[in-house]
Amino acid sequence: MDTKKVYAPGTWQARLANRDQTLGVYLVGIGGAGLSAIATVLLEQGVRVAGSDRQASAPTQRLQELGALVAVGQRAENITDLPPDTRPDVVLISSAVDGQNPERRAAEELGIPVVKRSEFLPALLANRRVIAVAGAHGKTTTTAMILHVLRSGGVDCGYIVGSDVPGYGNGAAGTAQEFVIEADEYDRMFLGLRPAIAVITNVEWDHPDCYPTPASFRRAFMQFTDGVDRDGLVIACADDEGARQVHAYAPSRGPRWICYGMADDADLRAVNLRSLPGLGTEADLIWWHAPSGRLELAVPGLHNVRNALAALAVGTSCGVAVADALAALRDYRGSARRFEWKGEVGEITVIDDYAHHPTEIEATLAAARRRYPDRRIWAVFQPHTFSRTRHMLYRMGDSFDAADRVIVTDIYAARETDDGSVHARELVAASSHTAIQYIGDLRAVADYLAEQTAPGDVVITLGAGDGNKIGEWLLDALRHGGG
Repeated sequence: MDTKKVYAPGTWQARLANRDQTLGVYLVGIGGAGLSAIATVLLEQGVRVAGSDRQASAPTQRLQELGALVAVGQRAENITDLPPDTRPDVVLISSAVDGQNPERRAAEELGIPVVKRSEFLPALLANRRVIAVAGAHGKTTTTAMILHVLRSGGVDCGYIVGSDVPGYGNGAAGTAQEFVIEADEYDRMFLGLRPAIAVITNVEWDHPDCYPTPASFRRAFMQFTDGVDRDGLVIACADDEGARQVHAYAPSRGPRWICYGMADDADLRAVNLRSLPGLGTEADLIWWHAPSGRLELAVPGLHNVRNALAALAVGTSCGVAVADALAALRDYRGSARRFEWKGEVGEITVIDDYAHHPTEIEATLAAARRRYPDRRIWAVFQPHTFSRTRHMLYRMGDSFDAADRVIVTDIYAARETDDGSVHARELVAASSHTAIQYIGDLRAVADYLAEQTAPGDVVITLGAGDGNKIGEWLLDALRHGGG
């Protein structure tokens, strides 16, 4: 793409597309998963980066070490007190930043453009061959698998991923044309992308605060595929009904489609699945009706078999040999907060997972039961957002069957405010599980587990908020003689 035909010369978009190192970008919420990755890419491209977050964290410290100016606390003065020649040319905000944010208002009063990721990413990714990974579930793991396959196969891709991946972090500029990005559907961010290759892991209704109906969610994915280059590629899961519906909508003159999964009509299939010692799975591969080798994974769950198939399809489409891609997938060891083993004390194992949608909870607990068939499994769930809990109350309540004991904490508000319409106790009441209980406070949950768990137990913290602290506190209590 010739950026000069898209962006007016001298605009922040044109300067960003051309990697103008005099450009200044300020990120409100710079320590968050999405914006910290973008900040890393900008810093590696030589752009001036500053930003703020409500509190210091490992990501903000890492960005400071890379050269970013990071303020703790969000105040108008963080922007207004800068000398005019060092003020940012554009301010990037996360979806959680509302119109009353003092830094946002200060920038607007100074005439500095304030944009969201959907407006920012097209310029950042101009001149790159974008590989966008979309779906209600599995985006992070699939993105991480793809970047590992490409990098292991000699493709120095850039990437933005929603979790820290061992050996990679969560973002890098890369030197190759390929750029892999986790395409977040929230706030319709992914509609700003124009990928050469799009991956759709599944299309199952989520984010009711943004998409009021399943149909509106599905339409957004249809719009996403509309943005794929006509001579590009869509790689979609044949096992997911929502992805099939999006495929059925696709125009015949659009990009080529490859469907993967375990369904009989998938182009790339995994068959004859078998458990490996430890967490892993192996399967035979069939590609367009021909045997194509064996997939071996060290990470658990049937959902990860599907994620690996998507990564294999992307890798080979980018020139990585099948054997090299399979070797990389065999070596893949996961990412932070995705069935992450946190520790074991006194034969009590603690695992953390980001699952916060009912389907994700079911998949994670099914993987745990497959890995630990004879051990007592505790599921500790922190519901994420009031709107999701309210709209999916009974579906959530039915997602814990593979666990022996279930604890539900207070709802993590994230970007929302509590309007009193739903409480975590209602989720407990909506569940048919025979051993589910409510303990609202996270520290109280850790104390309870320290008293109630026994050797051989497996504790899995579930949720996209800060419920992972429970596992850390539990391990600390067990090390110091708790329980």
